[in-house]
Amino acid sequence: MDVVNEISESIIKASTKLSQDKLKALKRAIDTETNENASWCLSQILENYQVAERTKFPLCDDTGIPHVIIEAGSEREITGELLIQIHEGIEFGLNNLPARPMAVKGSAVERIEQSQGLFEKPGMLKPASVLIDTGMDESTYGRNISPDTLNIHLLLEGGGPEIRAKTFRVYHKRSFLNVIDTAVSWLGESLKMLGCTPSIPSVGIGRTHFEATSLLLRSIAYGSLDNQSEIENYVTSSLNESGIGPMGFGGKTTALGSYVNIGPQRASGVRIVSVRPSCFVEPRVACLKL
Repeated sequence: MDVVNEISESIIKASTKLSQDKLKALKRAIDTETNENASWCLSQILENYQVAERTKFPLCDDTGIPHVIIEAGSEREITGELLIQIHEGIEFGLNNLPARPMAVKGSAVERIEQSQGLFEKPGMLKPASVLIDTGMDESTYGRNISPDTLNIHLLLEGGGPEIRAKTFRVYHKRSFLNVIDTAVSWLGESLKMLGCTPSIPSVGIGRTHFEATSLLLRSIAYGSLDNQSEIENYVTSSLNESGIGPMGFGGKTTALGSYVNIGPQRASGVRIVSVRPSCFVEPRVACLKL
């Protein structure tokens, strides 16, 4: 297998095609939406999906920041060579898509200031640090990883949801509802400003900021709208009661579903909660099985 080429093709797939569970959720929303403006908006979003898949054009001009999650079984190895191949494949994929040039030139200070402009080639946008999963994950989205598993999940994370995302502490007060309702409140406020609804929001609840965000990312990679938990249905229905609707047009389709991933907790009055209000072209995910 040509890993570099397969990674490149997976990047293109993630950017141009949504999974069947998301398409089915959108079609269900179209069938049940009673607000005329909202229904029209949902139909336009479905057409956008269909055009992107047919023409191999990106689902959105914001083609996203690559994130990588590797699932590794006990009999498989993650080598330095494989990591180099993943990075090369992402670079080729972004160039071949083509993605939007977003990589900033310059030193650390110049990159912060964006004073030296952008690289012309989209592939200069480097992925975030790689997450590695094994069968020891005990979170809600923990996987039953067989010994011979080696899967590479590629996520493209857009800037709008990142701007509206939040990771912060919540005093649980010995109440799960206090924690989850706080997350719903954060999401509700962010979705009012996001613009690109309906959303499939993600929530990670852990012990540290890193862990909570990692749990959130895993839920995006592994989540399915065909298999929603009671907690996820609660988050979705709560957000749909807001009346924000598709693109803020009102109606009952603010969220198509949600992902909630709860990890190990520590003896403390605090839970660290991470929320991400994904836009209607997300989650953009592809998986390569090696």
